[in-house]
Amino acid sequence: MKVLLKEDVDNLGYAGEVMNVADGYGRNYLIPNGLAVKATTSVLKQAKSWRERAAIRMNELRKEHEALASQIDGITLQFEARAGETGKLYGSVTTADIADQLNEVLGTEVERRNIASDPIRQLGEHQVTIRLSRDYSPTVTVIVRPFGDEEIDETIEAEILDEVIEDTREEESSGEITEEVEMIETGGETTETLEQVAEEYVPEEELTEEEET
Repeated sequence: MKVLLKEDVDNLGYAGEVMNVADGYGRNYLIPNGLAVKATTSVLKQAKSWRERAAIRMNELRKEHEALASQIDGITLQFEARAGETGKLYGSVTTADIADQLNEVLGTEVERRNIASDPIRQLGEHQVTIRLSRDYSPTVTVIVRPFGDEEIDETIEAEILDEVIEDTREEESSGEITEEVEMIETGGETTETLEQVAEEYVPEEELTEEEET
């Protein structure tokens, strides 16, 4: 059946256009929801003004979609997800997830129905088409990596570094004291060595008081 669209209908047409649709689609969905009317002779006579308004609206939409497509095209979105050894996700990255992150990054208002993708269930890089209209369908890159993978690596590296630094400090401290004790025990210049050790580990004021005593 032929219908005259009263509103823009996704994946069908714009307001003011006459479209051929399945009878059931027209009678059960488009017409009851006020999106279209049956394209009778009398309706088509009134359609001129509708088409003029539709042409203005379509021109505005094309400009909006062109600008939005240039913003979106080539964008990379990244997600973290838990996955098994084969890279299969325990859950999925949905069209809603992609739309939400895209809108957050660009400040746009892309809806999930514009995301032409099945739920992503595998780690890796995926190309996803954003269908803004029949004329504009930019592509984004969606990268899904293991949840917390980089954070875990950084934490482990930090812990190892802390342990190495602590061990090095302990070894240096232990080595200095041991060396001085060995000098004393070998019967070398005992008096001078004791004085050196005392000067290093005992405050100068305390040494002065002991000498006077």
